[in-house]
Amino acid sequence: MDKSILNIDCEKEKARILNFLRETFKKQNIKNAVVGLSGGLDSATSFYFLREVLEPENIYIAHLYYFEPCLSMLNLLLKESKIPEKNIQIISIKHNVDEIAKSLGIEQREENKIRIGNITARVRMIFLYDLAKKNNALVCGTENRSEKFLGYFTRFGDEASDIEPITHLFKTQVLQLASYLGIPKAIIMQKPTAGLWAGQTDEDEFGFTYEEADQVLYLRFDKHFSVEQIKKMGLENAEKIILYVKRNEFKQKTPYRIL
Repeated sequence: MDKSILNIDCEKEKARILNFLRETFKKQNIKNAVVGLSGGLDSATSFYFLREVLEPENIYIAHLYYFEPCLSMLNLLLKESKIPEKNIQIISIKHNVDEIAKSLGIEQREENKIRIGNITARVRMIFLYDLAKKNNALVCGTENRSEKFLGYFTRFGDEASDIEPITHLFKTQVLQLASYLGIPKAIIMQKPTAGLWAGQTDEDEFGFTYEEADQVLYLRFDKHFSVEQIKKMGLENAEKIILYVKRNEFKQKTPYRIL
């Protein structure tokens, strides 16, 4: 399997995204943006693009953590960004999440981690949209195409946004772009995580890597190869990856409605 099939022209892609952002902010007559910075690859990449199209004083940052703040990664991202301190919020949402869980009778147990994780994602959404309302801003999303296909998001949580600069790119393509943009290696090399429970990583949860998933998703949905054909190319997890897509397909279809 030739992994280069997912290679992108980073210079052209950068220009395309910057043009999209400039046109969107102009069309909506809005000059401010809010972005949730986790310290991870996707939010870092979205943030770097916002820096290119907006003045520092027009960007509002929220680092909304449940466990511990990721201050080292945050400092790497914000260094030399000239974002005013008043525009940066570092907030623990643990109390908010725990109180909601308690009110719903959800105990802090292993079998409840998905429910609590969903609450965490939705609490973050509430903070981001309130910050956007306060400052007449668009909420900048950080979702990539791999997550979208796999349904790896919380409905009305991390999925919620007003503008999405990288949702057309697979995770491995975002990685290429991040390297091109000069995003710090410490951020690029860390394991992807949604930060929804202790020790959680995306790939452990999947049972396969983004590198595998991206090749399978590209071949199945862009090139229309069958699962059996893809498996013969050496991608042994093809069936598992497509089943993951199908299991979460409902997220792409709701709400069900009369057309």
